[in-house]
Amino acid sequence: MTVTAGPFTHVGLLYSGDSEYLDGTIPYILEGLKRDEPVAVAVPGRNLTLIEAALGDSAADVELIDMSEAGRNPGRILPGVLLAFADNRPGPVRIIGEPIWAGRSAVEYPACAQHEALINFAFGDRDLSILCPYDRTRLGDDVLADAERTHPILAGADGDRPSAGYAPDAVVEKYNLPLPEPRSADAFRFDLGRLAAVRRFAQTRAEVSGLAKDRVEDLVLAVAELSANSVLHGSGNGVVRVWRDEGHVLCEVIDEGTLSDPLAGRRPASPGQLGGRGLVLVNQVADLVRQYLRPGSTVTRVYFRV
Repeated sequence: MTVTAGPFTHVGLLYSGDSEYLDGTIPYILEGLKRDEPVAVAVPGRNLTLIEAALGDSAADVELIDMSEAGRNPGRILPGVLLAFADNRPGPVRIIGEPIWAGRSAVEYPACAQHEALINFAFGDRDLSILCPYDRTRLGDDVLADAERTHPILAGADGDRPSAGYAPDAVVEKYNLPLPEPRSADAFRFDLGRLAAVRRFAQTRAEVSGLAKDRVEDLVLAVAELSANSVLHGSGNGVVRVWRDEGHVLCEVIDEGTLSDPLAGRRPASPGQLGGRGLVLVNQVADLVRQYLRPGSTVTRVYFRV
């Protein structure tokens, strides 16, 4: 099982069991170390332990990241994991990133699939290689089909092959869907003159919903950034809704602006750049961010675990 690297490669590794997982990841890591390439491994905790043990002393030369924590919000992975590692290191870089595993919830998965699709547009012609493992025995056929659409190259026990179904744009659009309506939610309409009031509304509703104090502060920060974006870059007004559902407190900002950049919030702002940090910050503090974009409207829903 070999994986080739080039100026920019994005490879889906389809594996079954621990042996195939290590056969597909360890040689890839060791080849990078042999070439003096910086290597990061961002995978869920159990798989991170497998890789660390298999690497032995070489593990000290690899940046090991628990993806179940660093990437619990898929929108955080590009700015907070992949770009954070690659942008601070010149020359060729290798990363193993496993954003999709069997424990991911149905509400998280669309953001995961869109993340995998957007990787293909985030790095341009950078000299960088990303390998994304997929457990073909525990993930559904629809997930594996999306892996073919989001990775131009697929690898497995039978070697590497080009993906005949590669279509990342189609995956971004496939999961750009209306979000389910809440059973009950408190709503607040805002404009430029009510930005302070919308923050107080969000704080009160989050506290009543049982969110921990530090997470209330994060939710209010997210609402502040999203409502300010609506005023400055959207129609000048919008609606915030807050409610509790299935172990989360959710807040949603709806405005009449159109977000045209699918990578907004998934790329850190450049040094000296004015603006462009709000959605990145929202992704950083939230447990999950989902968006529904359509002409003349943007809906951003943010989840905080109770």
